Amino acid sequence: CFFFSMFSVYGARASSIGTASLLVMVFSIDQSLVAMSYWEYSLYILAGGCWYMMLSLSVAQIRPYRLAQQALGECIIEVAAYIRLKAKFYDVNSDFNENYGKLVKQQVIIHQQQDILRELLFNTRMMVKDSTNAGRQLILVFVDIIDLFEQSMATLYDYQAIRNTYGKAEVLNKFQNIINKIALELDHLSYQIIKNDQPFNTQNFQTQLENLKIAVDKVETDYGLNNMVLKKILINVRNMTNRTQKIFTYFNVSQLEKENIRSETDLAKFVSHQDFDFKQISNNLNLRSSIFRHSLRVALVCFVGYMISKVFPIGYHSYWILLTILVILKPGFSLTKKRNYERLIGTLGGGVIGVLILILIKDQTALFILLFIFMLAAYSFQRLNYIVSVLFITTYVLILFSFFGENSLTVAWERIIDTFIGSFIALLASNFMLPSWEYRNLKKYKEEVLTANYNYLLKVAENMAGKPFDITSYKLTRKSVYVSSANIASAFQRMLSEPKNKQRDSKELHNFIVLNHILSSYIATLIPSLQQINTDLIHADHKKLIRKSLFTLAEMIKGRELEPIPDFKKNEAIIQENPSSEESDHDSKILTEQLEFVYKLSGDIQKINEKLTI
Repeated sequence: CFFFSMFSVYGARASSIGTASLLVMVFSIDQSLVAMSYWEYSLYILAGGCWYMMLSLSVAQIRPYRLAQQALGECIIEVAAYIRLKAKFYDVNSDFNENYGKLVKQQVIIHQQQDILRELLFNTRMMVKDSTNAGRQLILVFVDIIDLFEQSMATLYDYQAIRNTYGKAEVLNKFQNIINKIALELDHLSYQIIKNDQPFNTQNFQTQLENLKIAVDKVETDYGLNNMVLKKILINVRNMTNRTQKIFTYFNVSQLEKENIRSETDLAKFVSHQDFDFKQISNNLNLRSSIFRHSLRVALVCFVGYMISKVFPIGYHSYWILLTILVILKPGFSLTKKRNYERLIGTLGGGVIGVLILILIKDQTALFILLFIFMLAAYSFQRLNYIVSVLFITTYVLILFSFFGENSLTVAWERIIDTFIGSFIALLASNFMLPSWEYRNLKKYKEEVLTANYNYLLKVAENMAGKPFDITSYKLTRKSVYVSSANIASAFQRMLSEPKNKQRDSKELHNFIVLNHILSSYIATLIPSLQQINTDLIHADHKKLIRKSLFTLAEMIKGRELEPIPDFKKNEAIIQENPSSEESDHDSKILTEQLEFVYKLSGDIQKINEKLTI
């Protein structure tokens, strides 16, 4: 158990292999095998694995893009949900703090979906190298969806000031309406991709944008208010609609052939690569490693579960205790607690449904059809809803055992009892046996998100200094921001589900995460702004502001001794002083306001950082 659990050091895929090996061991525990039968049993397991592998590869050859299509559709749905949350900021009755909290949670979900999709699209050489329309479509749509997500992040302003200034005008409702329409169009696109249908437009954004422009102009003529900020928002919204409409053109063959895909070398940079080195295991053979602690916990708990199943006459399928432990026990307490609850509810519900089916239905053919349906449903819901998946698994297991002549009530009762015992042992172990509490990891995640935002802002500084803009480098930096933001937000949410005495700085951490999200969103607005304005409008005051912001972030990182960290002196040398120029138009003024707000945010983050005890 310990050995296979340590596979986690090599990532999720190796962890799945380790878990599968443990499950094979558990399923073979109750087998009365003589010496020669072990080889026969192992060959059966191997044959089953080979058969499933051949079946999967065959399906992949017939429909090589199907899995990627479904993952892309799911990713687009989550981006649409994020954009819908952004629209709520234009609702004068919505709560800022609540909405920011939802945005951070949604960003975590989007990052997870993007990671899955990157693996499917870029790790498979066939997907990148082939020249078929389907492969090109998926890659182009994915790249544009990520850019659209960034554009939606870039539509971040001082919403409180906007509400106070323009709250009486109808223009805010119109902004909310058109942004919701963008989300609706993305939902439609995602469903068409998942269904493998030809996507088509359902919205006429041109007319809506013209009406929105009229409403923005009326703010100045009817209310006598400066509408420059609204015009900037309108530009961002127009860019989002253009990006959305462009995605639909990729499903036109003639238009698709005109689009270029970046080189395989550039695409490969966005995928995480795993090194399989024995040093990774040896470096984790200590109690400081959460994986080592988890592996040791799994070994000890499985031993306890096995002894209980042998000492007490629980039933004929006592290996279900070990099965429950392996499925439920996770490295962190919060994940174990969540999976525990889901497993218990699903098992109870499935047990009741299974017994009722077996009491009411006696026809073997009907039971076999139901067995097939429940089995299909169980694995279909495994990623979508674990409770529903367990419910169907329990039901089809009871029906399956009924074909062996076993009493349904006895099997259901044994299944429920074994699940409760395994759940209790797993939850107890995660709380008291070498526990891993999330607050211990938050310091690392905090430093990572600060470093990522520093590097993100540094790209703006380099652009202001006249350094050539490298789109690949910029997007890699942007990805780092998303990953680090998702990591700290996920860890924070897990910490909140742990016992109160194991939580640290909950209020301060929430504010820290939200402010970092706002900071990265504001930084995302700066690159497009710089590319749209005349470089002569960038003067010494702008550079002074960005230098002060970088210094503030650098101080927080240096104080925590994060390794590796950027060479701050070298980076600051990039920013050259140009002769000062007058702010001759509104673009320069807005750029100044943006940089001032970034500096203010950096200072606010620093104040919260000083209060943190993690």
